[in-house]
Amino acid sequence: FSGQGLDGGFFNAPLKSLTQHGAALLVFYSNDIHATYKKVAQYGGKIVKPIFEFPGGCRFHFTEPSGNEFAVWSEKQ
Repeated sequence: FSGQGLDGGFFNAPLKSLTQHGAALLVFYSNDIHATYKKVAQYGGKIVKPIFEFPGGCRFHFTEPSGNEFAVWSEKQ
């Protein structure tokens, strides 16, 4: 990812970070959660919690190819 004030990417590593094991959840913001959802799936992310609503917005969780869990949130669906 780039152009958002912070550039980064994902590295294929033998260890993984999952919230079910007590890991912190890194959450990215998206102006268009549906487009981001499609891109995550298109580029090898596995959706582990489809888009759901919560007070203040909506989000989904995914694991990247190494198995680390992340989330994406938006203020509206």
